[in-house]
Amino acid sequence: MTTLTGTTGSTLVRDALAVLQPGFTGTTAPDWLLRRLDEGLAAVGLFGRNITSPAQLAALTAQLRGVRPDVLVAIDEEGGDVTRLEARTGSSFPGNHALGTVDDTALTRAVARELGRRLAECGVNLNWAPSADVNSNPDNPVIGVRSFGSTPDLVARHTAAWVEGLQSAGVAACTKHFPGHGDTSVDSHHALPRIDADPATLAERELVPFRAAVDAGSKCVMSAHILLPALDPALPATLSPAALTGLLRAPRGEGGLGFDGLIVTDGMEMRAIAATYGIERGSVLAVAAGADALCVGGGLADEETVLRLRDALVRAVTEGELPEERLAEAADRVRALARWTAEASTRAGGAAPFEPGIGLEAARRALKVTVRQDHTPLTGPPYVAAFTPVANIAVGDETPWGLAAELAELLPGTATGSWSRSRAERAGQGGPAAQVLEEAAGRRIVAVVRDVHRHPWMANALDALLTARPDTVVVEMGLPQAPPRGALHIATHGAARVCGQAAAEVIAGRETDG
Repeated sequence: MTTLTGTTGSTLVRDALAVLQPGFTGTTAPDWLLRRLDEGLAAVGLFGRNITSPAQLAALTAQLRGVRPDVLVAIDEEGGDVTRLEARTGSSFPGNHALGTVDDTALTRAVARELGRRLAECGVNLNWAPSADVNSNPDNPVIGVRSFGSTPDLVARHTAAWVEGLQSAGVAACTKHFPGHGDTSVDSHHALPRIDADPATLAERELVPFRAAVDAGSKCVMSAHILLPALDPALPATLSPAALTGLLRAPRGEGGLGFDGLIVTDGMEMRAIAATYGIERGSVLAVAAGADALCVGGGLADEETVLRLRDALVRAVTEGELPEERLAEAADRVRALARWTAEASTRAGGAAPFEPGIGLEAARRALKVTVRQDHTPLTGPPYVAAFTPVANIAVGDETPWGLAAELAELLPGTATGSWSRSRAERAGQGGPAAQVLEEAAGRRIVAVVRDVHRHPWMANALDALLTARPDTVVVEMGLPQAPPRGALHIATHGAARVCGQAAAEVIAGRETDG
C-alpha cells in the first residue's frame, strides 16, 4: 500500500480517490465506504443488490450525503431491460428500442424526464445512460433492444431527446458506449470485442449519436472496452488516447467531437480489460488516455479494490507514468459535475410534471400487432410457454421478463411453463413442443420468445409448436428480425414489465380499456 506524507501526498491521495466510482454490497453504506468518502472519495455506484424500495434508496443516499453532501450517486438505469430501481419487478419504462420504434422524440423526452424525476426523488444524481449505440449488427449479444434502433439518425435524435429529458430533472446523463458498441458480436463483459469498420463508417454510423449527445449537453460520456483498429490498432477505446483525447475531446474543427464534460469508463473489472491488462494497470492507462472517472464495483465491490486502485494511481504518478496534472484534471472534472448536479437539482425541483403512466403509454404505442385472418379471440385462460435465453450480465438474471403474470391478472387461471436451452435439450422425443402441448391440455398457447433469430433451439421449438397448433399466439420481446408467425403475432420491442402488460392487454382483448 502506498504511503505518502505532507500536503502534496494528501492532495494526490484525495485526487486518486475522487476519480473512482466504486460499488459495495448491502442496502446500507458500510463503514469503510463512509470513511473513504470522508477521505476524498467523490462518487458511489449503486446496483440492484443495493436497492429494495424507493424509501430505502432515499435513506441510503441520505446516509452517504451525511458524510459527503456533494457525493455523486450513480446508477445504471436505462429503463427496459437494464433497471436497478425495479430489478425485482421489471421496469415501468419500455426501454430504448420501443421508444425508437414509436419515433416520437417528445415521448422519449417525457419518458426520460419521468425516469429522472424518480431517480432524483431517491437521491440519485448520475445515470449511466442512455445507450447511444447504433444496433447495426442484429446478432449483437449485449446491445439489442437497449439501442434506439439500427440507423444513425434515428438513434441520434432519440439519444439527444433522452439526454435532455433526464437532465431537465436534475440528473446527469452518461451517454454510452463510446465510440459505439452496436456492431460487435462479443460481449465485453466476457472478452474484448473488435470492430473493423473504416474511419468513414465510424464517422457516418457510430459517431453520429455521440455528436448529437454532445450537442444536447450530455454531462458525461462512457467509454467502451472495444478495439477499433481504425482509431487505435493496439488499445481498446477505454485505454486509448487516440479515442478519448484525440477523438472525443478534440475540437470539431480538428476532427473531434469537442466534448468537455466527464469521461467515465465502463466497468473496469469486465474481462475485456481485467483479463487483458488487469484492473490496476488498466485504470492507470485509462486515466492517462483521458478518462476522468473509473467505474468499478459491479463485480468487485469491496474496500480492498478501492485501495488497490487508489494506490495504483498514486504509484503511477510518483513513478512518472501518469502526469500529476492529468490526475488532478480528472478529479476536478468529477467535482465540477457534483457542483452541476447540486445546481441542476435546485433548478429542476418541482418543475417537471408527474407522468406516472408515461411508460405504459410508450409500451402500448410501440406494439406491432399482426393478426392472421383465421385468428379467433381467446375465450379462456391460456397456457403461456416462455422460451428464455440466458441474460447478459448488463441486464442481470434477477430481473423478471415476459407476460405470464400480467396476463394472469387479466385472465385468471392462466397457466405457464418456462423453457431454457438446457431444458429444451433434455426434452426427449418430440422436444419441448410435445411437452408444451401436454402441459397446455387443450388451452390456447401463447409462445413468448426473445431474439428468436439468434437462438436455433428456440426457433426449432417454435416451428414444431406452430406446426401442431397453428392457432398459437406468438409474442416476440426482443428484436423482431424473423417474419411474424402465429395466428396473432405481437412484437413488443422490449421485455420490460410494461411491455408485457401492453401485450397482455391485446391478447386478452382489453387494449382499448385505457
